[in-house]
Amino acid sequence: MGLIEHRQLIILGAGPAGLSAAIYAARAELKPLVITGMVLYGQSSLTHTIENYPGFPKGVGGMELGQLFEEQAKAFGAEFLVDEVQAVDLSRHPYTVSVYGGDYTADALIIAMGANNKRLNVPGEEEFIGRGVSYCGTCDGWFYKDKDIHVVGGGDSALEEALFLTRFAHSVTIIHRRDTLRAGAILENRARTNPKISFLFDSVVNEIRGSEGVEELLIENVKTGEKSLMPTEGLFIFIGHSPNTTFFEGQLEMEPGGTLKIDEHLETSKKSVFAAGEIADPHFRQVVTSAGMGAAAAISATHCLENMSCGL
Repeated sequence: MGLIEHRQLIILGAGPAGLSAAIYAARAELKPLVITGMVLYGQSSLTHTIENYPGFPKGVGGMELGQLFEEQAKAFGAEFLVDEVQAVDLSRHPYTVSVYGGDYTADALIIAMGANNKRLNVPGEEEFIGRGVSYCGTCDGWFYKDKDIHVVGGGDSALEEALFLTRFAHSVTIIHRRDTLRAGAILENRARTNPKISFLFDSVVNEIRGSEGVEELLIENVKTGEKSLMPTEGLFIFIGHSPNTTFFEGQLEMEPGGTLKIDEHLETSKKSVFAAGEIADPHFRQVVTSAGMGAAAAISATHCLENMSCGL
């Protein structure tokens, strides 16, 4: 397909960073186009309850928060396109964004495409996705009612999901490759005091086995090398995220960990191309920090466009 239309600003992604950027850019009357991708509201939409976002003392659902962001952005004039990016050409200005529906050009871009769940990359993982292997407790927890399941990971996400899964499961065993958790103290205390949760430290999953569904895990103790088989009725994997930077390889500079390299104004190595959220955040990866980065990127993009310096 040919060119559909030109925009001053296109925002790629509709998680907390992209939506916050949309609110700020729309208030600046830039009439931004938000290309959402196929997962609305980003990874946070998969979180049952977000307890640490300011203004919600009783917590707020990830999907609900995303809907509120979108409603606010639309009220100021942001336009949303539910489509998936196929390519981004930063070789000449204005920049070109290709989606299934055609091509758009833009004077400035804000990249807020987030990150995907990391895989264990062990035998059986791909085979049993949707048949006992999951990366989203909120999505799939109900299917494991009264079952004995396992969670891999030791950070905040792993413990948050493990605690949520106790609503359904008979028992939840957390498998962690170290002997100490990386999660915050409050979450760790909740997990350790929950009667349904137990821990298997210094251990990794080497293989996932089963027939129609997951039936057992091959576990290895990383300190002793001892291997054992452990029965399970489900495996949830929460070991971090990989930034969605595929479209920008060879076009934008990246940090050693794979996130996009940005300066203090959230501008990438390409003029008038900004990045916000987990695609450019290797450290914090919180809803509130992603939203803040989105706001900052939109402010920077607004200044760039006002000064007629975008792309120069």
